[in-house]
Amino acid sequence: MARPGRPAMPKPELSPTVDSFLDMLTTERGAAMNTRQAYWRDLADVSLFLKANRSTDIDKANTEDLKAYIKDLSGKTHTKGANKSKIAVRTVARRLSALRQFYRFLVSENARTDDPTSTIESPKQGRTLPKTLSEDEVTALIKTAGERGTVEGIRLVCLLEMLYATGLRVSELVGLPLSAIGENSQFIMVEGKAGRERMVPLSDPAQKALSAYTEVRPELFIDPAEAKKNTWLFPSKTSGSGHLTRQRFAQLLKDLAKEAKIDEDRVSPHILRHAFATHLLSNGADLRSVQKMLGHADIATTQIYTHILGEEAKKTVKEKHPLSKTGSKK
Repeated sequence: MARPGRPAMPKPELSPTVDSFLDMLTTERGAAMNTRQAYWRDLADVSLFLKANRSTDIDKANTEDLKAYIKDLSGKTHTKGANKSKIAVRTVARRLSALRQFYRFLVSENARTDDPTSTIESPKQGRTLPKTLSEDEVTALIKTAGERGTVEGIRLVCLLEMLYATGLRVSELVGLPLSAIGENSQFIMVEGKAGRERMVPLSDPAQKALSAYTEVRPELFIDPAEAKKNTWLFPSKTSGSGHLTRQRFAQLLKDLAKEAKIDEDRVSPHILRHAFATHLLSNGADLRSVQKMLGHADIATTQIYTHILGEEAKKTVKEKHPLSKTGSKK
């Protein structure tokens, strides 16, 4: 299913080697289903272009075929609302990275003797810092959700408090089973990427929000017996998984942002994860501890949040320091 705002991609007949590659990602590297689907989208887009414009399939493409695809992709624009912009450099880089891994897999499986991406240079990327929210904005979102006074509002407060208290990936949050809640709701057990488990503590506000939500959770069901049978913390009657979906939670946040008078483009589950990390570090948390809570395998991934703090400090100096104004202060 396409994400909200993203047009559905035609379902192409992909080369069997693509399925073999995706199966390898899942079985050997422990890639999550979302990761597998992301690779499928990237390789499907390349396959569609090659068949339509180069009369070849992805597993038989040569370097010139792939350069033609990269050139075409780099020249495209995408539309978001009323705005049009060039395809981001990072999108081109990600697509090329997927192709590199695909062809290396083919070479390792003796399905090809060459890697057609070996002489293609990756586009240069500037450092893009993650978007985040201020502490006041997060507080406004939670307060606005709490003012609704409905079961759905109580659930949304719980989702917000838990996400802001733990920094979970959205798929980890919505897919929490009831069994993940630890003793006295003081922590949760999370299974992250590649099956790595971690224990994440809950703040006092998150514990209170969780307690309030679990009391009203049965009201989400018409039949009380269904509430006992459903094993998900955030159940859904309409999703095939049985629990709230990433897409639905993202839409709930967009609606909440409008209500709280915050730019909806600045609010998403992932941005709240960024806010969690940034606010912890700005209040003196240890980088290694934040890495563990975020579930990052490499601390270099976590260090990006220190750059956000650096940019915020520079902005504060520029706006507030008297000597940063035009001319020196007499």
